[in-house]
Amino acid sequence: MTAGNQQERLDPQWVTGFVDGEGCFHISINKHPRMTMKWQVLPEFRIVQHSRDVELLREIQRFFHAGKVVVNRDDRKELRIRKLNELKMIVKFFERNRLRTRKSKDFKLFSEVLTSMERREHLTSVGLRKIANLCWRMNRKVKPRYLDSSETLRRKPLSERLR
Repeated sequence: MTAGNQQERLDPQWVTGFVDGEGCFHISINKHPRMTMKWQVLPEFRIVQHSRDVELLREIQRFFHAGKVVVNRDDRKELRIRKLNELKMIVKFFERNRLRTRKSKDFKLFSEVLTSMERREHLTSVGLRKIANLCWRMNRKVKPRYLDSSETLRRKPLSERLR
């Protein structure tokens, strides 16, 4: 696909609709002993497809000028975007090109987490708890391990301890 060939370019509205059906805004919070708070906040945007559609993932990668196409598992490939500067570009794109499904709510929460990270809130216990609670409201509502960890339970805010 050449940049000069208009017919081969992906249409932003088509990309938006495709992501509405196939994309995922995800935040994981993983235990990581070398991090300031001993937890790593890892935001990512991804699209998973059967390996026969890997060229489509590469087209979307070129469209966004971001991410990597990698093996997901078995016969699946994914476009994965994790770099914060690239994720900010993704957020700007979807602010201009609105998602229409339930995914728009996940996107808003995802965007809030990125904003918190830009403010370095993920480096404080209050900020990390805020991010974990936002994550809990995303996608399938799986409670982040961070909220169940003994370290978090020991660090309850003063307002909760005074009840």
